[in-house]
Amino acid sequence: MSAAPGGAGHPVFTFDTTHHALWAEEVAGEEGIPCEVIPAPPELEAKCDLALKTLPDQVETLAKALGEQGIVFRLAEA
Repeated sequence: MSAAPGGAGHPVFTFDTTHHALWAEEVAGEEGIPCEVIPAPPELEAKCDLALKTLPDQVETLAKALGEQGIVFRLAEA
């Protein structure tokens, strides 16, 4: 599922590993949270080249779901 288009000030989830990024996408799908895997914005200096974005009203829901699964992430504005 696609989330709203990105832009300045759009929250994105970044990860330390590709495994965590893809696991996060899987968790989002299982929870019915719309998301999209995107290239990690260079200005965030993420360790993994992948990031995840979702609709603004789903950020807290996705953060909670990822935390419950033990997925380490950082939430940043891009």
